[in-house]
Amino acid sequence: MSEAITGAQIERIVEIVRQAAKAEIMPRFRSLETADIKTKSDQHDLVTEADLAAEAYLRRALAEVFPDALIVGEESISADPSLRGKIGDAPLAVILDPVDGTWNFANGLPLFGVILAITVFGRPIFGLLYDPVVDDWIIGDAARQTKLIRDGGQSQALDVSNGGDVSEMTGFIHFYLLPKEKQAQMGVLLPNIGRSWSLRCSCHEYRLIAQGRADFVISGTLNPWDHAAGVLAVEQAGGVARMLDGRDYNAGIETGYLLAAPSEESWEQLCRAFAFLSE
Repeated sequence: MSEAITGAQIERIVEIVRQAAKAEIMPRFRSLETADIKTKSDQHDLVTEADLAAEAYLRRALAEVFPDALIVGEESISADPSLRGKIGDAPLAVILDPVDGTWNFANGLPLFGVILAITVFGRPIFGLLYDPVVDDWIIGDAARQTKLIRDGGQSQALDVSNGGDVSEMTGFIHFYLLPKEKQAQMGVLLPNIGRSWSLRCSCHEYRLIAQGRADFVISGTLNPWDHAAGVLAVEQAGGVARMLDGRDYNAGIETGYLLAAPSEESWEQLCRAFAFLSE
């Protein structure tokens, strides 16, 4: 198969994701029972009936569009961790996060999304960052500039910010996912950064960077369902996203730190600031 995703395939992907959100996600928002919410690795790592039902819906529908692809999602990999190691070797993979920002979703916060990425041997060639609450989506496509598309078809080309000095940049640091010893070092650095926070939702963090409304994200939790689509969206909006050690991002990489920034100069500044993470 060609590495390019056709316009017809993109339209079908968007249609499927919107249908899944309408059928399986939004009806459950703020309507979950206690039994519908379960924990995975700890009390902060949640899965809901919406995650499970939406992923099942998406996998079934997308298998018809991409019958030869490896189709995996956060919940299928949680059930069978061996699937994670197959992504980097797959000639074509579709990677899903059916409800990104599950903690927000489960606690009634309208800040969550659906992420879909398509990779070729781990390299992202297509990404979708969908907001079910307002029904709009950002598309990252290796062949085109990143776009924000609203219901009704209005399309807006996106550009990242102009960056600047680290002391002026704002971005996302997944502080509590860092090793404890790195948290202490990061805490010393924080006053030197313009502003940092975490939305507990990679979908909206990458959306904001691609729209030029935030500058960077640094993450050492390399779940491909969180990052593959966002990396492409940032790059195709003019930004830079690669591993802190200089490697190009690949969804098959499982360890290290991923840094996305609006320009090469900004990336280099942030890389120097965060160098302690790799020590």
